[in-house]
Amino acid sequence: MNSKRLYFLDWIRILAFMLLIFFHTGMYYVTWGWHVKSPHASDTIEPLMMLSSPWRLSLLFMISGVASAFMLTRTRAGSFLRQRSWRLLVPLVFGMLVIVPPQSYFQVVENLAYQGSYGDFLRLYVSGYHGFCKDNECLILPTWNHLWFVAYLWTYTLLLAALTVLAGQERLRRWGDALSRLLTGWKIIALPVALLALMRITMADAFPNTHALWGDWYAHAVYFFMFVMGALLSQQTAFWEKLDEQRWAALGWSLFAWAFVMIYNSMPEAVAVQNNLQAWRPLARLIYCMAQWAPIVAACGFGHRHLNFDSARRRYLTEAVFPVYILHQTLIVVMAHWLKPVQLPLLVEGAVLLILTFTLSFAGYAIVRRVGVLRPLFGLGIANLESYAPGRRWNVI
Repeated sequence: MNSKRLYFLDWIRILAFMLLIFFHTGMYYVTWGWHVKSPHASDTIEPLMMLSSPWRLSLLFMISGVASAFMLTRTRAGSFLRQRSWRLLVPLVFGMLVIVPPQSYFQVVENLAYQGSYGDFLRLYVSGYHGFCKDNECLILPTWNHLWFVAYLWTYTLLLAALTVLAGQERLRRWGDALSRLLTGWKIIALPVALLALMRITMADAFPNTHALWGDWYAHAVYFFMFVMGALLSQQTAFWEKLDEQRWAALGWSLFAWAFVMIYNSMPEAVAVQNNLQAWRPLARLIYCMAQWAPIVAACGFGHRHLNFDSARRRYLTEAVFPVYILHQTLIVVMAHWLKPVQLPLLVEGAVLLILTFTLSFAGYAIVRRVGVLRPLFGLGIANLESYAPGRRWNVI
């Protein structure tokens, strides 16, 4: 059993959230749907976006499962739920009422030519107005936008606490032991990929991702699976060592899967019809699931090898990532809208957005961490620094 803090998971979590800032800045410049769009939006950087899109959030749910399991070993389920509800639901409600509304406001300004003031919009927002519609789709207000992750995480936390009460810690530990023994060698990659592929083939068409919580069953199947995997394997020292051993193979499979997905998705329609590409869809989905899981194995494997250490920087960033996560997307949307009239060169504008988002997000955290009344609104506890070490709490979102 692992009784030590898994420092490498801290670092991976930090890097994953930093990557999220790059990803959401990129969403302004690609053809995929988002709140606001650059007039220069194109498919140019979409292949780079796909390097992290299939797996980044699954990795975060897995790490959250690890942290939640450690917390449950040191507190009763009821106390655990009270702590997690305070640390997740308070920022979620605050975010939906204060942080997220500017995203929706500029979305209707740009997409629907809304002429009202922000105050006018805010009154519609809090009243649940559903009249902002385009192409038979209406904007649901109020909304959690990028904070959907917090709502899903709280739901999975609730389910894990219930599972712990029903099964007991000892039985969960035995399940973790059995899972760790099963996932050895090639099976570390192959078995989770097979299960993810089964989910994708049977559920993805019927339940496309909505981030609406209810009815988002394919997303729940994937993310809750990853969350439970992390919880069961949290204290399995041997499992994390095995990921270290598989890191290069996992990296190779990750790049192969990415290359295949790029070719498959870029195939011209005429060529796809000529080659009956539809018949290859189950195989394509299997390989896509390789792009979901193999990068997680690679990230954890390389992290275990090179990032399993503590530092003051790790402690600072571990606390910072949740407030930065809460703030970053609103900053991107607002600044992207305001920068349009400036007409900066494309690369310069992208760099400016990234620099300002990182700077202002961390500046916001520097203020929040020093103001007691703001700390719970951004998911921070009473103490400045928390540790995963035995006897102390995990700082987890």
